[in-house]
Amino acid sequence: MLDVAIIIVSWNVRDYLVQCLRSVFADLQRSRLRGEVWVVDNASTDGTAELLRSIFPNVHLIANQNNPGFGAANNQGMAAAKAHNPRYYFLLNPDTKLHSGAIGALIQALEARPDGGMAGARLLYGNGRFQHSAFYFPGLRQLAFELFPMPARLYESRWNGRYPQAWLDQGNDPFAIDHPLGATMMVRADVAEATHGFDESFHMYCEEIDWSWRIQAAGWRIYAVPSAEIIHYGGESTRQIPATSLLNLWQSRAQLYREMYGRLKLRIASKMVQIGMRRRAKQATDPQMKQAYETIIQIWKNI
Repeated sequence: MLDVAIIIVSWNVRDYLVQCLRSVFADLQRSRLRGEVWVVDNASTDGTAELLRSIFPNVHLIANQNNPGFGAANNQGMAAAKAHNPRYYFLLNPDTKLHSGAIGALIQALEARPDGGMAGARLLYGNGRFQHSAFYFPGLRQLAFELFPMPARLYESRWNGRYPQAWLDQGNDPFAIDHPLGATMMVRADVAEATHGFDESFHMYCEEIDWSWRIQAAGWRIYAVPSAEIIHYGGESTRQIPATSLLNLWQSRAQLYREMYGRLKLRIASKMVQIGMRRRAKQATDPQMKQAYETIIQIWKNI
């Protein structure tokens, strides 16, 4: 039996992945937890698979020939790790670097809270600046902040779906949240199995929100753990394809809103997105981005 199976889904971020893996193995060694690592590579073209085979032979590598998406690849990794009977799955982005004790702190938080099904870490950007990692479920207010100018003082508030930064200061106790950022998710293995993991119809984005929603609907709680600190550089894969990433984001949001909300709220959200995207399309100078905005308008018209 393993204490934890670490699942990392990667796409064309070879150098970040190497740094991530070094921090993972160092943290496992210090913690004395029984852990192994599965990397699911989604058809990278930067030599990721070859490099891993040469310098990390102890990593379980799944080299996909195509890109099935973030959620599907994580499910693939968990399915492969299941034979090793882990107590926890730690789903980790490749553009991360663990601080000492992060894995142990996440597991300890869930061990001390029998109602806890998932836990997320305290995140920092590469320059050491605080990064929000604990969120309320999205609604119309968050859409307003995404689409229209709002008072600057409110961007860091609950109005924009953020839990207070002070709650995530190191030394504070874990606290219940709606959902973590998908970059770091420690999940009980039995909870992952009972809730069937990620919904693979989300190709990228919002899949962690959907899964968090279903985990809580099944009676579990989700926690943010301030003592588990991890650097998350953020967006290293998606910034390589900005127009496609934008389209994926808003397509996934449309799917999420369809699943979470009733007809009236959905209708209001649709109008808000159409207005906001028309405004962006008029201002766009990049033809690919302009086309992405126009496609998003059509998607939200039809939800």
